[in-house]
Amino acid sequence: MIPVDNLLAFALASVLLIVIPGPSVLFVVGRSLAYGRRAAVLSVVGNALGTVPAVVAVACGVGAVVASSVVAFTIIKIAGAVYLVWLGIQAIRSREAHLPSVERAPASDWALLRQGMIVGLTNPKIIAFFVAVLPQFVEPSAGPVWAQLLLLGLVFQVIALVCDSTWGLAAGTARLWFARSPHRLSTLSGAGGVMMIGLGGTLALSGSKS
Repeated sequence: MIPVDNLLAFALASVLLIVIPGPSVLFVVGRSLAYGRRAAVLSVVGNALGTVPAVVAVACGVGAVVASSVVAFTIIKIAGAVYLVWLGIQAIRSREAHLPSVERAPASDWALLRQGMIVGLTNPKIIAFFVAVLPQFVEPSAGPVWAQLLLLGLVFQVIALVCDSTWGLAAGTARLWFARSPHRLSTLSGAGGVMMIGLGGTLALSGSKS
């Protein structure tokens, strides 16, 4: 079992990394601004579920192979970036449809979860992060390394769920204020779409491995 000191240190490091706005936060905020708090929370849950395979892969040693392969890393990165751009375009195209209800979502709960899962699954930086950081908090003499890596990954997921949901709910609350004006709400929904497109473009143009 992982020593308590290691676990607490990892939890603190995770909080410090997660609270700083990154791709996941920008994605959630963009969804919240475009569609409301319900869509944001479902996107957070879906994104977390989508990164579970990365946790398992790293625990089983596969993550190190993917992280060291420029081709595999680049293919996954480009696929994720294109999907984010597509989601952003959809948000902009349908922004007028959200005027009657500030909590109206673009699709069913399952569709929102699925979209979040795809974004999480196609984020290769998650694997790179897990490969680089998780082993630093493992104690080889404390038990199976794979079990420790899996536990650390799940702890990270729980912290990310809480922090990202907070970001999404905060953005959704601001959206409710903007909803007092249909024009402002339409503009805000479009801004959420632009944010997702910008995020996709940034990820696509970033270094092949980072």
